[in-house]
Amino acid sequence: MPKTEIIAALTPEITAIRRDIHRHPELMYEEHRTAGLVAGKLEEWGVDEVVTGLGQTGVVGIIRGRQQNSGRVIALRADMDALPIQEETNLEHRSTAPGKMHACGHDGHTAMLLGAARYLTQTRDFDGTAVLIFQPAEEGGAGAKAMIDDGLISRFGIQEIYGMHNKPGVAIGKFEIRKGPAMAAADRIHIKIEGLGGHAAAPHRVNDPIVASCALVTALQTVASRNADPLESVVVSVTALNAGEAFNVIPQSAEIKGTVRSLTPETRALAQKRITEIVEGVMKAFGMKYEMEYRLGYPVTFNHAGQTDFVTSVTKEAFGSDAIETEVPPTMGSEDFSYMLEERPGAFINIGNGDSAGLHNPAYEFNDAAIPVGVNYWASLIEIAMPQRG
Repeated sequence: MPKTEIIAALTPEITAIRRDIHRHPELMYEEHRTAGLVAGKLEEWGVDEVVTGLGQTGVVGIIRGRQQNSGRVIALRADMDALPIQEETNLEHRSTAPGKMHACGHDGHTAMLLGAARYLTQTRDFDGTAVLIFQPAEEGGAGAKAMIDDGLISRFGIQEIYGMHNKPGVAIGKFEIRKGPAMAAADRIHIKIEGLGGHAAAPHRVNDPIVASCALVTALQTVASRNADPLESVVVSVTALNAGEAFNVIPQSAEIKGTVRSLTPETRALAQKRITEIVEGVMKAFGMKYEMEYRLGYPVTFNHAGQTDFVTSVTKEAFGSDAIETEVPPTMGSEDFSYMLEERPGAFINIGNGDSAGLHNPAYEFNDAAIPVGVNYWASLIEIAMPQRG
């Protein structure tokens, strides 16, 4: 039976699984039901080996091709966690968990990789081993790193690794990718400022942390405007400034939080250095005591050139020469698949979700029409990367 017919036949079952996962969203490292469902389906379908509990709630499925002559081991990854967002849709399969929803399409990612597992175990038309990774805690919990720390790469002998994410605004059946930096590193700053509070009518008797905070917020903008190369992207965004409660009291303390995004290790290091220096200088100028935490988050998601070329050719062979756009700009969002790309060569591709609400939006919905497309992509990647001989 042709591949497209096999995938069409399994799509209703995979769609039902996707909607079931959507009804029962679980936040990072809480994906016990989802992981159990995934592991159960992999076992039911005859996956050769199913490993649970990797990176706390991660699941790995091993599928061996009909031939094992190549020695190649290629990994495919999907994320499973939901977001702390109250869903605002009227879908029949909407979230049943208050304050939680799959607003980033990880239910769809999990379903598409499950569909690939169903297809690959049924056909096994490849020479080598496919490692299917169902990862927890992408949304801020660094689940990719947790799985790596639990031995993901070495335990299964992974040689190359590939990831995929849905993208609203890109048509169903279309893909986007770029070589090199595709998504930004995401770091956090948290500054606690201690001044001297007092009556608002006597500012000369206090040391105002709000004035110092405002000066600091303004000064931090010079990292992008005056320190970084104009051709190298960097974003410094102060996202919280908390101080005081009363209209007639200058507070004792203030707190600043923010995020720093960059696309190269050099720019990342420059931003950290300058932010540290600016905070120290401004606080000294205003006579403030302070504590600063600069937390390095997800690194740059860097698509390796050879693997990017390979998946580009896969999409063209499976869906047509115009199915993929490769001249797309990077995004300053972040993705913890970056940790996996630091360990092994690979590539991260975007798959069209059609005309939907944006990611992390309470009205977002994964488009089920993308399921057979994603399953076909994963299956084609494995079969083309590890073709049978003879």
